[in-house]
Amino acid sequence: MASTVRKVAIIGMGYVGSSCAYSLINQSICDEIMLIDRNQDRAYAQALDLSHCMDFIHSRTKIYTGSYEQCGDFDIVILCAGPNPKEGQTRLDVLDAAIGVASGIVAKVMESGFSGIFLIASNPVDVITYYVRKLSGLPRSRVLGTGTSIDSSRLKTLLSEYLSVDPRSVNGYVLGEHGESQFPAWSHVTIGGKPLLDILEQHPQRFGHMNLEEIAYKTRNAGWEIFHRKGSTHYGIGNALAHITRSILNDDHRVIAVSAILEGEYGQDEVCVGVPAIITRQGVKEIVELRLPEKEQNQFAASCEIIRASIATVAENASG
Repeated sequence: MASTVRKVAIIGMGYVGSSCAYSLINQSICDEIMLIDRNQDRAYAQALDLSHCMDFIHSRTKIYTGSYEQCGDFDIVILCAGPNPKEGQTRLDVLDAAIGVASGIVAKVMESGFSGIFLIASNPVDVITYYVRKLSGLPRSRVLGTGTSIDSSRLKTLLSEYLSVDPRSVNGYVLGEHGESQFPAWSHVTIGGKPLLDILEQHPQRFGHMNLEEIAYKTRNAGWEIFHRKGSTHYGIGNALAHITRSILNDDHRVIAVSAILEGEYGQDEVCVGVPAIITRQGVKEIVELRLPEKEQNQFAASCEIIRASIATVAENASG
């Protein structure tokens, strides 16, 4: 009988990795979680601490520490390891160090015979996801990053506060880089199925105080606001990882804004960027191409160029 055990490995047991594991356990998303960290004591302590949740949740998840050699039969490997930007840096400023960390990890995972799905949270997530695909040799559908999933959630939360609705009644996406060049696709934001732009036009007295540029800035800056106040962001992204993992393991076919590698979609090639995609047991089953107005098309193209330039920088450094 073929095994139906759903197995997830998390590499990097800092705040993000441990928050991801906590979300996976509390939502009973998988059957086994293996924790890997260069600090084995930390990984062991996290596994032990998380195992003490089991009496308080409705389904048991086996959680333990392990090694890269054991990744061969895992469904998903979640990559959370990498450096955090320091004060005044952007996510792209830690690129060289992050590539060095990811390269060593991917090589070891692939040596185990791994043929599952890589899910990337390490920043800069778009560039790291692109290079994990290159380094692993896996099909593009089986390598994806968290991308603008967390930014889209932040946008929905902000809009829910302005409009006094549940965030889950807001539908829309932040597109582009998980970074400074991201933008909300306002042309496709809906509230209960009604376009936001129509709502603002029809009800200027009620919603005239809403400044879309300000909301876009708050969305883009939300991670930094958290980072500067407490030194890390981890609960939101940990839950985003769990959300994507559930869609993969359950074959949910959810549409989620993830870092996906484009091969002609949106007129772009050889770049990995935040776009809505259908997420299934295959990974990225299909990229959803929104019909963007000219302004948003230009924003998307500009964001892709920034990511592509960073990809080229890594290639130049490697050849030099």
